[in-house]
Formats: sequence, structure tokens, C-alpha cells
Amino acid sequence: MLPARAGGRSAAWAACVCGLAYVAISLYWAVGGSWLLTTVGASLAGTSSAAVMFAVWAAVALKAIAALLPLVAIGAVRRPPRGWERRLRRLTWIEALILTAYGLVLTATGLLVQSGVIAPPANADHRALRWHAYLWDPWFLVWGLLVTTALVQGRRRRG
Repeated sequence: MLPARAGGRSAAWAACVCGLAYVAISLYWAVGGSWLLTTVGASLAGTSSAAVMFAVWAAVALKAIAALLPLVAIGAVRRPPRGWERRLRRLTWIEALILTAYGLVLTATGLLVQSGVIAPPANADHRALRWHAYLWDPWFLVWGLLVTTALVQGRRRRG
């Protein structure tokens, strides 16, 4: 557990690093890289349609915003503009909820598939299912938990 006096800064920085690592991978794919692309699903590998490229670039932008938001929301890099503190914290709580729920549900489902409790479709990409169960989806879960920790520890002391 991080010390309370850190005020969530350590967790916010850890969440930022976790998110920026995800941004780096998405950015690599957006500029044409292919390493590990088949681990997210065979249907994406080798696809370069405008819709897919738009989605990849949108993911880069959204992940970058999500990576930086906790730092701004708790004032780890600078105090939010007056009147924006509450809005930014709410938005960051929404981020934490989405990342944690998404990561938890997909990780649990992926692990159930890997353990044989849930049978995947016959045409499933088993390599991608493994990567999602053990890396991609838990990464979202860890990121969400770090954002949550930053928000909880970064609460202003009253009184």
C-alpha cells in the first residue's frame, strides 16, 4: 500500500505510466507496426481500412487522455483550473469504473475460457484469447485499480 501522505500521487503516476505504455503500443500499431498485432485478434492483422485506422488512432487519443487524467484530477502535476476540480474527479471516477469493470469482466471471462469452464466458438483465435486472458485484459484491470487508488488516496483532507 502506498503511504497516505503521498496523496495519491504515486498511484496516479503509476496509472499514467501504465496507460502511456498502452498508448505506445497502440501508437506503434497506428503507424504501421505489426509486432503483437495478431495477439489482439487475427481479423485486425493485415487490415488497413480507413475505419480500422480511425479506430486505432481514436484509441491512441483516448488512452493518452485517460493516462494523463488522474494526474490532473488529483493535482499531481498542477492544480486543476478553479471550478474544474469536481468535474475532473468525476470524469476520472468514470474512467476508473470503466477500466476496472472492463478489465475485470474480460479477464474473468478469458480465464474461464482458458480453464475450460467456457467453451470458445470453433472458429475462435485461441492465440488471441490467451493473450487477452493473460495480458491485454488484466492490463486494463490493473490500470483501473491504479486510477481508483489514486482517487481514493488523493481525496482532499477536510477539517
